[in-house]
Amino acid sequence: MPTHLLVNLRRGVTVTVVFFVLLGLAYPLAETGIGQALFSHQANGSMSKNGSTLIGQNWSDAACPGHPAGSCVFQGRPDDLGPYAADPKLGAAGGDNPLVANGVRGGSGATNLGPRSKVLVEDTKKLIAYWKARGVTPTADLVTTSGSGYDPDITPADALAEVPMVAKATGLAPSALRQLIARETHGPQLGFLGSSYLDVLQLNEALAQLR
Repeated sequence: MPTHLLVNLRRGVTVTVVFFVLLGLAYPLAETGIGQALFSHQANGSMSKNGSTLIGQNWSDAACPGHPAGSCVFQGRPDDLGPYAADPKLGAAGGDNPLVANGVRGGSGATNLGPRSKVLVEDTKKLIAYWKARGVTPTADLVTTSGSGYDPDITPADALAEVPMVAKATGLAPSALRQLIARETHGPQLGFLGSSYLDVLQLNEALAQLR
């Protein structure tokens, strides 16, 4: 083999090995180390004892003796709630359930039902009836799904709308629940990005301590 080909081959192999070590080993290890050292909670999925605070959960089956299921806790967007909830008997779910989106397990996102969709209208009516049966006058967020299908947050207005339901089911004073909501409310990021919000999982964990 000509000498210049051997030189070029050696250079190519050397560059490949160097970049493999730098970008395939050193960089990922450094990134992981920094993440674990400075942002351990976030790097490990923002987990609490009841799940990840980054993923919306279905609270509609929470046990409420003497009251409709789910009325003793705060609930989030209807991504997996009411007519959108998974139905084990059918092996699929309707509407915009992110856990079985469009009948395919493991998918996320919505079905993109348009404003003229009869299915969307009927599902929204079911959600309104679901909330009113629990003494809640629902906000727009409580009867519409999120874009991702995994929204873990609600607005303070959403939480306040649920106060009569939670107060009746738990026996806690509405004023105590409103104070809880104020305490658990997160402001906009950096003071101006987005709007105030509550993480439903964290709110319900704080509610459990209050009870």
